[in-house]
Amino acid sequence: MNRMNRPAAVNRSLIGLAGLALLAAGGYALAAHDNRLSWVDTGTPLVPGTGAPPTWVFVAVIAGAALLGLLCLRWLLAQPFRKPKSVGWQVGGDRDTGRTVLRSGTAAVPVAADIEGYPGVRSAQAWLSGGPDTPQLHLLVTAAPAADVAGLRRRILGHAVTRLRTALEIEIIPVTLELRFADEQRTLQ
Repeated sequence: MNRMNRPAAVNRSLIGLAGLALLAAGGYALAAHDNRLSWVDTGTPLVPGTGAPPTWVFVAVIAGAALLGLLCLRWLLAQPFRKPKSVGWQVGGDRDTGRTVLRSGTAAVPVAADIEGYPGVRSAQAWLSGGPDTPQLHLLVTAAPAADVAGLRRRILGHAVTRLRTALEIEIIPVTLELRFADEQRTLQ
């Protein structure tokens, strides 16, 4: 695909910022422990007195922890892979002769069925994204460990993708292919 994967970029940015913050905190703690910070007096207690802090401190810490927990939960919920929303495409025709509306999910199902019929393929998923003039085909194929990868790729591009291009009446369709190998030790359920 030619555009940036935004969830992955956000993940990398947040993980990088968290890592930098942890490195800075660790470096500060080590410097303070080794008496390298001139403004830290190691002879004074960390907090003044032994009494409990005011109630608002507990409320602020609990509220901050709850907010952080909700943000972490939101981040976890954003992680599963989500297919692009199926959109309707108008194929050919005009007002006088009629028109055909094709859902992108409907157009992708036969591609997956074609690929699943190839020798050595255990399962296939296909979906389309983009507009009707610039669709992009995304494929996730699980193959047997002994499958001929080069031959499978040639067959997918030469047969399944060619049939889709013909059906959609377009010249070029960018394809992303993720090929996984089935684990022979696991039993299929």
